[in-house]
Amino acid sequence: MTLRTAAGGARALAAIGLAALLLAGCGAADRSSESADSGGAAPAEKAPARGAPGGAAPDRDAAAGQAGTGAPDLRVDQRAIIYTGTMRVQVDDVEAAARRAVDAVTATGGFVGGDQRRSVDASAQAELELRVPAAKFSPLVEELATYGRQQRREIRTQDVTEETVDLDARIITQRARVDSARRLLARANTVPELVSLENEVTRREADLASLEAKKRRLADLTALSTITVTFVGRDASTADEEEEDRTGFMVGLRGGWTVFLASMGVLLTVLGALLPWLLLIGVPVTAAVVLLRRRRQRRRPAPPVGPVGGGRPPTPTGPPPVPATRSAP
Repeated sequence: MTLRTAAGGARALAAIGLAALLLAGCGAADRSSESADSGGAAPAEKAPARGAPGGAAPDRDAAAGQAGTGAPDLRVDQRAIIYTGTMRVQVDDVEAAARRAVDAVTATGGFVGGDQRRSVDASAQAELELRVPAAKFSPLVEELATYGRQQRREIRTQDVTEETVDLDARIITQRARVDSARRLLARANTVPELVSLENEVTRREADLASLEAKKRRLADLTALSTITVTFVGRDASTADEEEEDRTGFMVGLRGGWTVFLASMGVLLTVLGALLPWLLLIGVPVTAAVVLLRRRRQRRRPAPPVGPVGGGRPPTPTGPPPVPATRSAP
């Protein structure tokens, strides 16, 4: 009985020791996993900090957060929009109005892209192409309308935001392609490989330059809007504008007469261009033809002469004559 009790106690002590060892091993494993998790989380938290100077990743994350909450990705004032407008204003003094418009666009930070003036007493006219910053587009249009009596106004807008974003992405991709081609060119060993890679680098650089030129063009159009304003005098006729919407017999007759005059002008121009050649070539050819005809007429045989009455000679109607016979001696 004593031996069995001692053996049972030894087994119990062994079981307790084994359980203690297992618990110690689990605790060490938990502590190692916690330390590994803490060590791996630190680089993950520091990764955005390395990309923070570029500013692209945080912006995309913020945009994604806004999209998730239902907010728009891009506000209206951040979109790339091209503004163009045309105006026709009737004023008392065309030259004075043109000078005021030039001063106004210069004051806004813009410039004059084109200036066409026609100083005629009856119908003076000045057409100006004004490039103005987009933020000052609407105020300048309203100011130009106050110079006189506005006859026509047309404002057009074009949203090129998606095209601008697409160009940015294509430019980044193309730059990466150019860099990779340059790296391959630096590793070229043979002449054929060197020539092929040089051609590829040239082609990729040309594509990149074309994309960058398109981007600069879009940036110019979005940064500076265009206003084409036409100042006309009090005596200027608006018939040219009303003619576009008029139809009828007189309009058709006037158009047909205009086309006829234009056709006659073209025909006379062609004849004037051909007249020297006709004189130099046509006169000698005509003289040669006349001489040849005269020579042919002289060489022809004379026709047979008939009776005086012009009729046919009489034909014998009787029997043919009998030849005479000689008598014997």
